[in-house]
Amino acid sequence: MDDSLRAGGLRVRAATSDDLDHVLSFWKGAAEGASISDDLDGVARLVGRDPEALILAERDGVLVGTVIAGFDGWRCHLYRLAVRADLRRQGIGTALLGAAEERFVRLGGRRADAMVLTRNARAHHAWRAAGYTPEEHWRRWVRPLGG
Repeated sequence: MDDSLRAGGLRVRAATSDDLDHVLSFWKGAAEGASISDDLDGVARLVGRDPEALILAERDGVLVGTVIAGFDGWRCHLYRLAVRADLRRQGIGTALLGAAEERFVRLGGRRADAMVLTRNARAHHAWRAAGYTPEEHWRRWVRPLGG
């Protein structure tokens, strides 16, 4: 991943294992909802398996946004797009999605999908502004694994 400085002094880079505790704390305040994988083991497993999947945005060394850009060789999936509440609508989410989409194209991806909570109307507006549309004919089916 290109560790580049973007407009407004925003640095976008892949997370490292040193970032994981900070990312988990960040999600508690900036992300909507929680995931079964929101723990140190889950995020470490993600970064260990795919070191470029967790993308961070920093301004002056402070974490201000995240997105997970997962590619399984078949589909491009976006999770955990989160921007610090007091810095929203300043292009951070756009920069994160741009980095994620660049990654997908580089890996041969053809279409990205995003996990967005039904109740999160603010996120719906942001995703639409980024060019994403809901596919109402799909329903996510889940089953927790393990014991």
